[in-house]
Amino acid sequence: MPSPATVTVGVMGSGSEELDHLATPLGHLLARLGVNLLTGAGGGVMTSVSRAFTTSPRTRGICIGIVPCASIDDRARAKDGYPNPFVELPIFTHLPYSGTRGQDDLSRNHINVLSSDAIVALPGGSGTASEVVLAVKYGKPIVVFTSGEALVSNFDPSVSRVLDIADVEAFLRLRAPLPP
Repeated sequence: MPSPATVTVGVMGSGSEELDHLATPLGHLLARLGVNLLTGAGGGVMTSVSRAFTTSPRTRGICIGIVPCASIDDRARAKDGYPNPFVELPIFTHLPYSGTRGQDDLSRNHINVLSSDAIVALPGGSGTASEVVLAVKYGKPIVVFTSGEALVSNFDPSVSRVLDIADVEAFLRLRAPLPP
Protein backbone atom coordinates (compact mmCIF):
# COMPACT_ATOMS: atom_id res chain seq x y z
CA MET A 1 0.00 0.00 0.00
CA PRO A 2 1.44 3.43 -0.90
CA SER A 3 2.07 5.99 1.81
CA PRO A 4 -0.46 8.85 1.98
CA ALA A 5 2.15 11.37 0.84
CA THR A 6 2.33 9.61 -2.52
CA VAL A 7 -1.42 10.00 -2.99
CA THR A 8 -2.55 13.12 -4.82
CA VAL A 9 -6.11 14.39 -4.51
CA GLY A 10 -7.21 16.87 -7.13
CA VAL A 11 -9.70 19.51 -6.10
CA MET A 12 -11.55 21.19 -8.94
CA GLY A 13 -13.98 24.06 -8.55
CA SER A 14 -14.88 27.67 -9.26
CA GLY A 15 -12.04 29.96 -10.22
CA SER A 16 -13.92 33.00 -8.95
CA GLU A 17 -15.93 31.94 -5.88
CA GLU A 18 -14.01 30.62 -2.86
CA LEU A 19 -16.92 28.59 -1.48
CA ASP A 20 -15.22 28.55 1.93
CA HIS A 21 -18.03 26.51 3.52
CA LEU A 22 -16.93 23.57 1.32
CA ALA A 23 -13.28 24.29 0.47
CA THR A 24 -12.05 25.02 3.99
CA PRO A 25 -13.19 21.75 5.61
CA LEU A 26 -11.93 19.90 2.52
CA GLY A 27 -8.47 21.48 2.79
CA HIS A 28 -8.32 20.59 6.50
CA LEU A 29 -9.37 16.99 5.74
CA LEU A 30 -6.73 16.55 3.04
CA ALA A 31 -4.02 17.93 5.34
CA ARG A 32 -5.11 15.55 8.11
CA LEU A 33 -5.00 12.61 5.68
CA GLY A 34 -1.43 13.51 4.71
CA VAL A 35 -2.03 13.49 0.96
CA ASN A 36 -0.83 15.91 -1.69
CA LEU A 37 -3.34 18.52 -2.85
CA LEU A 38 -3.46 19.37 -6.56
CA THR A 39 -5.39 22.32 -7.99
CA GLY A 40 -5.32 24.52 -11.07
CA ALA A 41 -3.33 27.08 -9.03
CA GLY A 42 -5.77 29.95 -9.45
CA GLY A 43 -8.33 31.89 -7.44
CA GLY A 44 -11.70 30.93 -6.01
CA VAL A 45 -11.94 27.36 -4.72
CA MET A 46 -8.31 26.76 -5.72
CA THR A 47 -7.14 29.49 -3.35
CA SER A 48 -9.56 28.61 -0.56
CA VAL A 49 -8.75 24.89 -0.42
CA SER A 50 -5.01 25.60 -0.76
CA ARG A 51 -5.13 28.14 2.08
CA ALA A 52 -6.92 25.68 4.38
CA PHE A 53 -4.53 22.88 3.43
CA THR A 54 -1.29 24.83 3.87
CA THR A 55 -2.31 26.49 7.14
CA SER A 56 -3.43 23.20 8.72
CA PRO A 57 -1.11 21.14 10.89
CA ARG A 58 0.41 18.44 8.69
CA THR A 59 3.40 16.19 8.66
CA ARG A 60 3.19 15.15 5.00
CA GLY A 61 1.82 16.32 1.69
CA ILE A 62 2.34 19.43 -0.41
CA CYS A 63 0.11 21.83 -2.30
CA ILE A 64 0.68 21.45 -6.05
CA GLY A 65 -0.66 23.91 -8.62
CA ILE A 66 -0.86 23.32 -12.38
CA VAL A 67 -0.33 26.80 -13.85
CA PRO A 68 -1.68 27.88 -17.24
CA CYS A 69 0.35 30.13 -19.51
CA ALA A 70 -0.70 33.68 -20.35
CA SER A 71 -2.01 32.97 -23.86
CA ILE A 72 -1.50 30.95 -27.01
CA ASP A 73 0.94 33.69 -28.12
CA ASP A 74 2.70 34.06 -24.75
CA ARG A 75 3.45 30.56 -23.50
CA ALA A 76 6.59 31.44 -21.55
CA ARG A 77 4.71 33.51 -18.95
CA ALA A 78 2.15 32.39 -16.38
CA LYS A 79 -1.40 33.66 -16.63
CA ASP A 80 -1.90 36.78 -14.52
CA GLY A 81 -2.86 35.91 -10.94
CA TYR A 82 -1.28 32.44 -11.08
CA PRO A 83 -0.13 30.69 -9.00
CA ASN A 84 -2.05 31.70 -5.90
CA PRO A 85 0.16 32.43 -2.86
CA PHE A 86 -0.59 29.08 -1.18
CA VAL A 87 0.79 26.85 -3.94
CA GLU A 88 3.97 25.23 -2.67
CA LEU A 89 4.95 23.48 -5.90
CA PRO A 90 3.87 25.31 -9.05
CA ILE A 91 4.02 23.32 -12.28
CA PHE A 92 4.21 25.86 -15.10
CA THR A 93 2.72 24.77 -18.40
CA HIS A 94 2.51 25.96 -21.98
CA LEU A 95 -1.25 25.33 -21.91
CA PRO A 96 -3.49 28.44 -22.10
CA TYR A 97 -7.03 27.11 -22.40
CA SER A 98 -9.66 26.67 -19.71
CA GLY A 99 -13.36 27.41 -19.19
CA THR A 100 -15.40 26.46 -22.24
CA ARG A 101 -12.19 25.14 -23.84
CA GLY A 102 -11.38 22.96 -20.82
CA GLN A 103 -11.40 19.70 -22.78
CA ASP A 104 -9.18 21.09 -25.54
CA ASP A 105 -5.77 19.45 -25.92
CA LEU A 106 -4.23 22.83 -24.98
CA SER A 107 -5.96 22.88 -21.58
CA ARG A 108 -4.17 22.08 -18.32
CA ASN A 109 -7.34 20.30 -17.20
CA HIS A 110 -5.97 17.07 -18.68
CA ILE A 111 -2.90 17.34 -16.41
CA ASN A 112 -5.09 18.22 -13.40
CA VAL A 113 -7.15 15.07 -13.88
CA LEU A 114 -4.44 12.65 -15.01
CA SER A 115 -2.09 13.65 -12.17
CA SER A 116 -4.73 12.99 -9.48
CA ASP A 117 -5.35 9.64 -7.83
CA ALA A 118 -8.85 10.81 -6.89
CA ILE A 119 -10.81 13.99 -7.57
CA VAL A 120 -13.19 16.06 -5.48
CA ALA A 121 -15.18 18.52 -7.58
CA LEU A 122 -16.80 21.52 -5.94
CA PRO A 123 -19.34 23.78 -7.65
CA GLY A 124 -17.93 25.66 -10.61
CA GLY A 125 -18.53 26.72 -14.16
CA SER A 126 -17.68 25.27 -17.55
CA GLY A 127 -14.02 24.65 -16.68
CA THR A 128 -14.93 22.55 -13.65
CA ALA A 129 -17.63 20.75 -15.63
CA SER A 130 -15.01 19.87 -18.26
CA GLU A 131 -12.74 18.43 -15.55
CA VAL A 132 -15.63 16.28 -14.34
CA VAL A 133 -16.12 15.01 -17.91
CA LEU A 134 -12.39 14.33 -18.26
CA ALA A 135 -12.32 12.42 -14.95
CA VAL A 136 -15.10 10.16 -16.19
CA LYS A 137 -13.39 9.78 -19.60
CA TYR A 138 -10.04 8.86 -18.00
CA GLY A 139 -11.64 6.57 -15.39
CA LYS A 140 -10.50 8.59 -12.38
CA PRO A 141 -12.40 8.21 -9.09
CA ILE A 142 -14.45 11.37 -8.64
CA VAL A 143 -17.08 12.72 -6.30
CA VAL A 144 -18.91 16.04 -6.33
CA PHE A 145 -18.97 17.84 -2.96
CA THR A 146 -21.72 20.43 -2.89
CA SER A 147 -24.18 22.17 -0.62
CA GLY A 148 -27.00 21.82 -3.14
CA GLU A 149 -27.78 20.03 -6.40
CA ALA A 150 -28.63 23.27 -8.22
CA LEU A 151 -24.99 24.39 -7.82
CA VAL A 152 -23.73 21.42 -9.83
CA SER A 153 -26.54 20.87 -12.31
CA ASN A 154 -24.05 21.50 -15.16
CA PHE A 155 -21.94 18.48 -14.10
CA ASP A 156 -22.19 14.97 -15.54
CA PRO A 157 -25.21 13.47 -13.72
CA SER A 158 -23.55 10.04 -13.51
CA VAL A 159 -21.02 11.35 -10.95
CA SER A 160 -21.99 10.81 -7.29
CA ARG A 161 -22.81 13.86 -5.18
CA VAL A 162 -22.19 14.21 -1.45
CA LEU A 163 -23.28 16.96 0.94
CA ASP A 164 -21.10 16.22 3.96
CA ILE A 165 -17.33 16.26 4.54
CA ALA A 166 -17.58 12.85 6.26
CA ASP A 167 -18.88 11.43 2.99
CA VAL A 168 -15.91 12.95 1.14
CA GLU A 169 -13.57 11.21 3.58
CA ALA A 170 -15.43 7.92 3.14
CA PHE A 171 -15.13 8.29 -0.66
CA LEU A 172 -11.38 8.97 -0.43
CA ARG A 173 -10.78 6.03 1.91
CA LEU A 174 -12.68 3.75 -0.46
CA ARG A 175 -11.44 5.05 -3.82
CA ALA A 176 -7.98 6.55 -3.23
CA PRO A 177 -5.07 4.35 -2.19
CA LEU A 178 -5.06 5.54 1.44
CA PRO A 179 -3.98 3.31 4.30
CA PRO A 180 -6.76 2.45 6.77
